[in-house]
Amino acid sequence: MDTSDKLPFDGVKIADFSWVWVGPTSTKYLADHGATVVRVESLSRPDILHSLGPHKNRETAPTRTHAFSDFNTSKLGLSLNLKTPEATEIAKRLISWADVYVESFTPGTMAGLGIDYEVAKQLNPSIIMVSTCLMGQTGPASEFAGYGFHAGAVAGFYEITGWPELAPDGPWIAYTDVVTPRILSAIIMAAVDHKRRTGQGQHIDASQLEMGLQFLAPQIIDFTANNQIVTRNGNRSSTSAPQGAYPCVGEDQWCAIAIESDEEWAALGSVLGSPDWAADGRFATNSGRLENHDEIDGHISQWTSALTPQEVMLLCQAEDVPAGVVQRSSDLFKDPQMAHREMFPELDDPEVGRVPYTGHLFKIHDYDSGPRFAAPMMGQHNELILKEFLGMTEDEMVSLTRAGLSQAFKDQGEFEMSNAVMQGGYDEHPEFQRTLRVLDLTFKVKGARND
Repeated sequence: MDTSDKLPFDGVKIADFSWVWVGPTSTKYLADHGATVVRVESLSRPDILHSLGPHKNRETAPTRTHAFSDFNTSKLGLSLNLKTPEATEIAKRLISWADVYVESFTPGTMAGLGIDYEVAKQLNPSIIMVSTCLMGQTGPASEFAGYGFHAGAVAGFYEITGWPELAPDGPWIAYTDVVTPRILSAIIMAAVDHKRRTGQGQHIDASQLEMGLQFLAPQIIDFTANNQIVTRNGNRSSTSAPQGAYPCVGEDQWCAIAIESDEEWAALGSVLGSPDWAADGRFATNSGRLENHDEIDGHISQWTSALTPQEVMLLCQAEDVPAGVVQRSSDLFKDPQMAHREMFPELDDPEVGRVPYTGHLFKIHDYDSGPRFAAPMMGQHNELILKEFLGMTEDEMVSLTRAGLSQAFKDQGEFEMSNAVMQGGYDEHPEFQRTLRVLDLTFKVKGARND
């Protein structure tokens, strides 16, 4: 993409201290659309996504995980160990520079590090600070530990996902982690707009539980209005029938069909060739079809079992019957619709080469809305950020480097370097320079936590 064109969030500066999914994905959306986002990490306590797959060519390494990369496109990387005073001072300068400051740790963590909202607004009175965690910053459950899987359970998603005769199964993925960034990114945009109009900053307390609950509104309303508790119903709708995934030709091949009206039921009968069973009076109404769902599914399955999923879908769609092939990840990359929409743009990753990334969920005319460049390596842009964004001099960087590396080598014992290098000049030792560029700049102490 031609980054010389002005993008929607050009000029917006974000200090991203968050990790895992919700915070990084929320800021990724703004970064992809022009915001300057500095992603702060610690080598001593890296984002756990560095340990998760998928890994290119199944070669496991923190720098080869595509999960982290996909959630952090278009960002710049700064490595800091906030357990050191030198790093804390840099963090404060970064907050002073930023328009938006995002963190996603347990309530009280940032206060313990000396960079909570009270400190942030003294440094930068118009700062927008976003604190997102599982349960929110206040209340009896505010320090509840967990991830999106646990929030999904507390929010009620597990109770309605699965089969009636089995234990709650839950959504396949950490559900609140998936849905809340869509809300949180919009909240950040609104706060930025408010700041532009008024000059005012604010502290946003974003509970992932509460944002996730928005996607259960029908079930919550049904209880409050009708005292009706929605529970597990397998793949079936509680209001319309038939609905389900039906077996097709081939091993583990399926096509989903969903009927929501008498008109669609009549159309499905035509697709099936108007068999005698479809004219059964028990199936004439939606309530009757709900009561006899198993029997109807048996008939439909007999028909679909002789066809490929693609054939079932096309035959149904031709008569305006909602149907879709059940696709695997491998199918998505061959899907002509996905290819036409350029859903998986390729970017050059410094570690694994050219790989596909997830594109965005909409298109804007004459505008490439995909990610601008690959996620940063750990500390990849340290020098750029410290010098150009924060205005640090060479002398400041050397002083911090010596102090930090001295502590790092003493406590970590991870690298061998002579006392001459440790005590000598920055410019006289190429290996020293290389270490500064590649490693956690100056701030890495074994066992320290950046959370």
